[in-house]
Formats: sequence, structure tokens, C-alpha cells
Amino acid sequence: MKLKDKILELMKSEGYRPMTEGEILAALDLDIKEADLLLKTLQSMEKEGLVVKNRKDRYGLPERMNLVVGHLEGNPKGYAFLIPDNPEMEDIYIGLENLNGAVHGDRVIVRPLFKPSEGRLEGEVVRILKRASTRIVGTIECGKQFAFVTPDDKRFYFDVFVPKSDTAGAKSGQKVVVSITRWPEGRRNPEGRVTEILGYEDEPGIDVLAVIKKYNLPMEFPEKVLRQAEQISEEITDEELKGRLDLRSEKIVTIDGEDAKDLDDAVSIKKIAGGYRLGVHIADVSYYVEEDTPLDKEARKRGCSVYLVDRVIPMLPPKLSNGICSLNPKVPRLTMSVIIDFDESARVKSYQITPSVIRTCERMTYTAVNKILEENDEETIKRYEYLLEDFKLMEELAAKLNRKRFERGSLDFNFEEAKVILDENGRPVEIRKEKRRTGERIIEEFMLAANEVIAEHIYWLKVPFVYRVHEIPDMEKMYALQEFLHNLGYSIKGIKNIKPKALQQILEAVKGKPEERVVNTVLLRSLKRARYSEENLGHFGLASHYYTHFTSPIRRYPDLVIHRILREQLEGKLDEGRMEYLNEVLGRIAKHSSERERIAEEAERETVELKMAEYMAGKIGEVFTGIISSVTPFGFFVELENTVEGLVHVSTLEDDFYRFDEKSITLRGERTKKVFKIGDRVKVRVARVNKNERQIDFIFEEKLD
Repeated sequence: MKLKDKILELMKSEGYRPMTEGEILAALDLDIKEADLLLKTLQSMEKEGLVVKNRKDRYGLPERMNLVVGHLEGNPKGYAFLIPDNPEMEDIYIGLENLNGAVHGDRVIVRPLFKPSEGRLEGEVVRILKRASTRIVGTIECGKQFAFVTPDDKRFYFDVFVPKSDTAGAKSGQKVVVSITRWPEGRRNPEGRVTEILGYEDEPGIDVLAVIKKYNLPMEFPEKVLRQAEQISEEITDEELKGRLDLRSEKIVTIDGEDAKDLDDAVSIKKIAGGYRLGVHIADVSYYVEEDTPLDKEARKRGCSVYLVDRVIPMLPPKLSNGICSLNPKVPRLTMSVIIDFDESARVKSYQITPSVIRTCERMTYTAVNKILEENDEETIKRYEYLLEDFKLMEELAAKLNRKRFERGSLDFNFEEAKVILDENGRPVEIRKEKRRTGERIIEEFMLAANEVIAEHIYWLKVPFVYRVHEIPDMEKMYALQEFLHNLGYSIKGIKNIKPKALQQILEAVKGKPEERVVNTVLLRSLKRARYSEENLGHFGLASHYYTHFTSPIRRYPDLVIHRILREQLEGKLDEGRMEYLNEVLGRIAKHSSERERIAEEAERETVELKMAEYMAGKIGEVFTGIISSVTPFGFFVELENTVEGLVHVSTLEDDFYRFDEKSITLRGERTKKVFKIGDRVKVRVARVNKNERQIDFIFEEKLD
């Protein structure tokens, strides 16, 4: 057992009281020569927030000392919430006066302070374990003696004071990166110095560049990483084919979006006696990216590829992601294949997991597949005639898999994603809704099936692994959801022992209704966030007992790790030492990967919202049709047909005085009795757009029946 685990076991024991280093040394029966190692381990654990040292230099677990460890989620009004590491704990409110210099994103230790008069759990920051970032991106305003930088991220509540000597020549109105030299204390603002001038906001590309810098996304690969990538051969030798299933003569295709370059999954299908044989073939990235090499360390650090509105920041260098690891058409590629035999009802009969080599015969797009299967487009059918029966079989199997998944209660949210189309200067020219059609659903179902087979296969082998988990929702959020739905005329069955099926029934009930999108949105926000974990906790949203991410090792680090574990298991290399090592590191990898995924999603969403706001700024005065998506005491939000959302403020409703009815979630006119409710179709005029805040204001024009 590792020393860290021994310390934790000691501190979790029933009779443990906070001890000094010497007392812990004696309690663990360690030799005096190990005192230095013990001290370093305790200091490391203290930095992680696993243990706390009190004023008497005694160590103990935070939870036993009435302390909570987590990270801060800031609010533009100055307060914050502690999001505890322990997912079972509720969030803790931290007032501005109790932040003690901590800011949004910081990892901290908080002492809870229950406020019985207000009926809520509050707290104060007692220690800052790790700063989220020492750099802030914002807009600079220069005075004669000093300057201030207003952060782009409004959750970082303070403006940053910059002495005149540290502005690096930046001019008012420019976007800059500021390095913090002094953190806030009491009423004193943080101080910093300008380390990078990005440019004026209206210059092409500066807005997205500011987001990249804000989230500290790495734009370039280190030289040693690029050197290693360059040394990888583009050719596959006969030696590399040994021990691989040769599938080069099979009809195998990739199906992706038109602009995809990192093609990491391909599929094949056959009709067999009593069912179907599905092949899911995934780029064998782990063959090229060996553990603890520069390539691997950089991929682990990045966690995933980031798909921004105007560019991709890849996890692996393009030499791999778009080259030797991408399953490009008509060239041999090394893969890991999952070949699954299903019966006629799409139940798994048997499967094979094996290293393989493939040669895809076509690089298909969703558009082309949809033209074949949905539109019966003669030209496209003729072009891919030799694959026509395969695509029909794929559609047939995918429909059965979807039905089987639906029957067990899997949630299928009906969201139409918005894609912002940019011109060559990065200006938005169109917002297009992208529907999940037959081609997209085929790949979705096949990837889900492969991920489930891999997860269950490893689970029963009792091998250390990284699962994709989605835990049961918090009851508090379910009761809030129940109240919201009740006001719309819906009810959740069996809420005290909530099952996915009950929520699925709600999604089915709202299909095609005006309130469909808002119910989908509120329901999704009521669920916990899916994450990576070394423990198999099941996947609530998919109603699945075993789930993982295996199908995208080019763009997700957990998938790459999973490929390594699979290969080692297949080759009989998972000995006791290796298993012990994996048990030690997989928890950290899962946690880091979940954090990187969250950052990527925030950055991606922010760039899309930024460009949406910019697009709507060019539509001031124009009238659009939309649906009321939510109602609040200060007005109602309207979602347009292009998915853009804006606010009609109650102060702009000049025909009456409107009051908010909390029970029915409506605004009702005192004199006219006119009612605004969720799902109402309305016409609105674009009044104002604040691109920096990504806020769009509408003026109500008329209600539509």
C-alpha cells in the first residue's frame, strides 16, 4: 500500500484525532529514516486538499475538521458558490466579505457557516489551495498615472489595477492579457502587469483569440512534441501487421461531417444468419502515442480537442490527427476493432475485440448518407450503388438499437444544434440549425453500442479502467423540476425513486409542443453532469449499467488510455504491478479529463454565443418570430427560430403593468389581463446587442396564435 493510502486509512479510522508528523510516524510504525518522505507526502496531500494542517501543526481530514474542499464558481455580483469535491454535498454560498482574496475558479478550503435566519448554508474561505489562473484577459482603460483592466469573464468580479509602468504600451480599448502580481485584499483590487496585447476587439479574429487566451488553451505544440510526431512514419510495414486481423478487403466506411479532418471511427455491416454483424473500427492511436512520451504528456495535459467556432485546437499534432491516425479513404490504417454479432432484435450475441488493419473504401458524409436513405437522391445512390444495401442494413440495425435503448429508458434530448457560418474575415453571415438525421443517428447508435460492449467486457474482467458515468440526479433538483413541469401541466412518475424512464416519458409528452425545447433544456440542467471515473457508477441518461468512451482516441484522452488498457489486457501484460499503477493514476486522469472537457465546452459555447451576438448586432430593428422560452419577474426570454435567445424586459411592455405569477410561471397584465407564458409564439424586434456581455434585447411586437 502506498504511503498516501496508509495516511488516509489512518485518518479515516474511528479513533483518529489530529496528529503531528511525529505522532503519525509512530502510528504508522515508520522508521525515523522515513520521516522526510512522510513530511513530503503530507505536504503534497495538503496542497491537494486531501488533508489539512491546523494551527497546532496537527493533520486531519477536512471533513472531520468541519471543512469542505472544492472550487469556487463566481458570480458577476461579487459572491460565489463553493462546488464541493464530494458530489453528495450541497453547494455553499460565499459572500464577497468571506472570499478572503479567493476568486472564480480557485481551489479552496471553506468553513461552513449555517445561517438559520436565511435557511441556507454559507461559508468562508479559510485557505486557497490553488489559483485557477494567474492570468486575466480583458479590456484596458488607461489613465495618466495608471490603468484598469476589466475582465472578460464577469465571474472574476474585480477590475485589475495596472501601474503605468506595467501597461506595456497598451492603448485604451485594446484586449490584453494581464498577469496578476497581487491578489485582492479587503477592499483593495488585485494588481497586475500587461504581458500580451491582443488587439482591438473589432479586428478580425481578436474576439475568438481573447476566448482562447481566457481559457489558456494551448495554440502551439512544444517543439519536442512536434519532433516526436515527425519521426512517426506515414507508411505501415509488414512487421506492424503481425497479430492484427486483416480487414482491408472488407467494405468499411467513415461517416462524418463535411468539414471533419480527424476521422477516428469507421463502420462495416453484414447480414448474418439470425441477425447482423457490426464492425466498429477505431484508429489505433495508442500504437503511435506511447505512454509518458512527449506526445502522451501533451495529450494528457490538453485532455481533448477543442472545437471553436472558427478553428480546432487539436489534442494531437495534425501529423497524427489528420494524418496517420485519421482513417482516410483508400489507404491502410491501424485500428482497434469491435466486431459485434446481434440477433434480429439487436441483442448482443457475441463480440470480438482485436487489433486490426483496415482500408476504408469511402469517406462518406452525413449529407450523402441522408440523401441516399431519406431523399432517395438518384445521383448519390448511383455514385455509391455498391454500398446501398450496407447503408440500408445500417439504418435497420440502428433503428432497432435505438428502440431497444428507448425501451430501457434512455433519454434522447431533441436539441437542434446551431452552427454559425463565418466569412473569410471571421464575420458571421448565417446561423444554421443542424438536425440529427438518419446518418447522424446511425453513427450515434453504433458508437454507443461499441462503448457499452467495451465497458462491460472490462468490468467483468475486474481490470482498472476509466468509465463514462452519469449519476442519479439530486432529489432537490428533481423536486424543483417537478414544480416547473407541474405549472406546465406535466408530472414526473415515481419521483422518490427516480428512473430514466420517468423522465423519458416527459420528453415524449412534450414532443412537437411549443414548450418542447424549454422542457428539454430545463430537464437537462436538472441532471448531474456526465464525467469520467475510475469507478463504474452507471450512466443514468443512457439507462446503461456499463458505459465508457472508446471511440474517439484522436480527440479525447480517456479513449486513448482505454485503448492502452485493452491492448495490454489482450496481450496479457496486465500484471500485478501494472494493475497497481493503473489503480493509482486512473482516478487523477479521469478527474483531469473531466475538468478539461468542461473548459473545452465553456470555450466552445462562448465563441458560438459571441458570434451569435455579433450576427444579431447587424439585425437591429429587424423583426423575428420566436417562442417564449422562460418567464421571470423582470421579463421573458424569446428563442428565435435560429436558436438565438434574447430578453424582452418587463419595462418595455408599455401597455400595462405586468406582475409575475410564480405558480404558473407567467407575466399577467393588471388591467388588460394579457398573459405571457412559456411556449407562446411571439414577434419581437431586435433593440440592442451587447457583444461583450453576449446579451440581446428584444422589443415585443405581437403575440401569434
